Amino acid sequence: MTTPAAAPDLSVVIPVFDEEEIVEQACRELMAQLDARGWDYELVLSENGSRDRTVAILERLARERPRLRFLSSPEPNYGLALKRGILAARGRLVVADEIDLCDVSFHDRALPILHAGRADMVVGSKRARGSEDLRPAYRRLATWVHNSLLRVALGFQGTDTHGVKAFWRAAIAPVAERCVVDRDVFASELVLRAGLEGKRVLEIPIALREKRPPSVGLVRRVPNVLRQVARLFWVLRFRSPARHGGRGVARPGDPERSGGQGGP
Repeated sequence: MTTPAAAPDLSVVIPVFDEEEIVEQACRELMAQLDARGWDYELVLSENGSRDRTVAILERLARERPRLRFLSSPEPNYGLALKRGILAARGRLVVADEIDLCDVSFHDRALPILHAGRADMVVGSKRARGSEDLRPAYRRLATWVHNSLLRVALGFQGTDTHGVKAFWRAAIAPVAERCVVDRDVFASELVLRAGLEGKRVLEIPIALREKRPPSVGLVRRVPNVLRQVARLFWVLRFRSPARHGGRGVARPGDPERSGGQGGP
């Protein structure tokens, strides 16, 4: 694993699992777009439990491109991989992205919001007004059900917790370290917990165009998601320390509410 000598301004963190078909092209395309913008960055791939050639491809890419480095874990666990990547990131700013998305237009819109001091975290919402979600209908329905569970059980006031996010590492990495739920629900806990701890969370709409279907089928994920949401309910309702008065997820055109995610 190759590590650049100096800490960059931006870390782009992406969990990967069994991605031999797209990982090289996706990384090269993403890095070309980041290079074209002249940004000082690192690309951190957090590989977890891949059974194909993903690791071998990442090893070769890391030797060729000093801005790319990767972490590897034997356990296939998306949430834990994302958490490890966030904690390993060295940039002042972090974008948590997806290998099948890599939409740099989100970076273009989210990073100026952070630099302007309007938020600690910007969430790219596929359900916010103005978004475009081109996934199959059953997956859009699953997102709605998941968000509805969070709203009913935990008072979630936003429209999305999964997918791409940008944030100040100093503000959000300690929140990630305190998260206890992993797998598919880590991203939800990160957004919810950030709000409970008084961080300013802002949503912006995104256009979601996946490069391929998810590597783990939806039906296989549902039982674990339900268990993890139940655990998240217990953790945030009964085990969290004193809340810090989050004021709700802010959305474009609503600057007065640029506070953290509202507490349950």
